[in-house]
Amino acid sequence: MTQEPTPIDRFSRSIERFIHLESSGGLMLIGATLVAMAVKNSAFSELYIAFLNISGQVRVDALNIEKPLFLWINDGWMAIFFFVVGLEIKYEVLHGHLSDRSQLVLPLIGAIGGVAVPAAIYATMNWHDPADLKGWAVPTATDIAFALGVLATVGSRVPVALKVFLMTLAILDDLIAILIIALFYTSGLSSTSMGAATVVIVLMGLLKLMGGQKPFPFVVLGMILWVCVLKSGVHATLAGVVTALFISTEKPSGRSRSPAKAMIEELHPWIAFLILPMFALVNAGVSFDGLNLSRLLDPVPMGIALGLLIGKPVGIMACVGLAVLAGIARLPKDVTWLQLFGVAVLCGVGFTMSLFVGGLAFAEGGSGYARIDRLGILIGSGLSAVIGYLILRASTKETSA
Repeated sequence: MTQEPTPIDRFSRSIERFIHLESSGGLMLIGATLVAMAVKNSAFSELYIAFLNISGQVRVDALNIEKPLFLWINDGWMAIFFFVVGLEIKYEVLHGHLSDRSQLVLPLIGAIGGVAVPAAIYATMNWHDPADLKGWAVPTATDIAFALGVLATVGSRVPVALKVFLMTLAILDDLIAILIIALFYTSGLSSTSMGAATVVIVLMGLLKLMGGQKPFPFVVLGMILWVCVLKSGVHATLAGVVTALFISTEKPSGRSRSPAKAMIEELHPWIAFLILPMFALVNAGVSFDGLNLSRLLDPVPMGIALGLLIGKPVGIMACVGLAVLAGIARLPKDVTWLQLFGVAVLCGVGFTMSLFVGGLAFAEGGSGYARIDRLGILIGSGLSAVIGYLILRASTKETSA
């Protein structure tokens, strides 16, 4: 007779499936990044720029939305990404790993340190220039797909608790990034559009109070909300997060999954294998023309690279170490300090999230690909990935010996 799996077994399997999908998506991200850089620095560079600027238009009477392709992806497709992020955060807080306070404390403290120190490093190097200072949040992000992709290459010797710590910290990083976008990267607010967005949110609330469980009406209202937010001056991707808050996490009678869980599982492959790789493809095209050492040492790319490579692990390890010494939290089971340090270094892989915040901070104009912040993101993320991998490889060999 087959033994019924325990809740811990089911949780471990769910984590493994999630990590497998994220790590596979991370390989797609790496491929899309390499393609973007190769094409941008080839004879096909002009075709690449033309591809980025393919114009798309949606018009309904007086309502007109016209954008180049790269902004449809950054503003539109990434709203779907943030919708799924919002669903994951809500589900984990109410029913998942983040509902357990003892499991939440350590990655939360680490996430706070991993945001504060990189921001401080960048701000220190760019304090003299108000325009450059706007990029302070660029090195604070963690790309969960890329980081888990690197972690997966280390092999099965990595403790599950370490993978869970990285996943939880990265999810909390995403939540902090959402708050940063909402608070610091909003300008030129339109009171009319904000009023319309408020009406849509109220309608969502009323529908929820009336017992609405099916996600379709909320998704339709979410699309309307996206248009309102897009026209308001607030970044349109936040509409995805707000919509996610109204999707039910409770299982309907006779169903094995809640609407939120079903949408996460159905949309996750599209996020991992299409939306994020396309985002990387249209954002990672850094030109190497005229690149020299002095350009690499500019305050913006250097501040970003040092924030990701040094600020992230220093901030995470300092706060985690203090929390453990103070008895507020404890080290995850079967995890060594060296392994935790390897994961802290991996959190410096900002990549897609850093590129996204950079696009907001430095206000893309035209094709927007001359921005030097991309160089700092790629260098900082790349070095964090390589060094984090080497540390984890050495630490897992040590523990398995």
